[in-house]
Amino acid sequence: MRDAYQEQMAALNAVLGEMCETVGAEMEQATTALLEADLELAEQVITEHDRLTKRSAEAEEQAFELLALQAPVAGDLRSIVSGFQLVNEIDRMGALALHVAKIARRRHPFKVLPDEVAGYFTEMGRLAVELAAGAHRVLESQDYHDALALMEDDDAMDDLHRHLFTVMMDRDWQHGVAAAVDVTLLGRYYERFADHAVSIARRVVFQATGKTPEQLTAANA
Repeated sequence: MRDAYQEQMAALNAVLGEMCETVGAEMEQATTALLEADLELAEQVITEHDRLTKRSAEAEEQAFELLALQAPVAGDLRSIVSGFQLVNEIDRMGALALHVAKIARRRHPFKVLPDEVAGYFTEMGRLAVELAAGAHRVLESQDYHDALALMEDDDAMDDLHRHLFTVMMDRDWQHGVAAAVDVTLLGRYYERFADHAVSIARRVVFQATGKTPEQLTAANA
């Protein structure tokens, strides 16, 4: 029974990891569509998002089977419940990539971003893909040290998000309110994408140790 549980739990984490790779690819494509006003690529992200929704349903079904068939207790139950929460975190990441693609489509054939901020989104897109890949790694390894390291990688995204506002608040901003609204929304989407990756890392820490990152830090202080 224990071996069967371990195999099923590993299979669930593998599916969750693959979903992280999927949302990373979605955000990479959405970012390219945004920067290059690529309608075809934006449409591809929007159309293919249904595959992620289907994969999410399959992951939830696997988690339900673990609950129903393995009668988990204590740490095992904690891992399965976290599995449901992880599906939601990854779903949200996919939804944020979808929002980026939809903005790129809505503004086509024009580019959404003024030149002054395009570089910020190039870097934010790169960081988002790295964070999604990092989430995949920690789900695969279940190593809480890796998860804690991933949480620190979010700082660069937060810095870029803050700097965006300094650009828009500058008196030399000449692109009007509509562009400012788009940039504000898009910056928030990338920041939230990163936040969900960090939430995945937090949940892996809890799965592996039964403690929150803050509790671990306090215990090691």
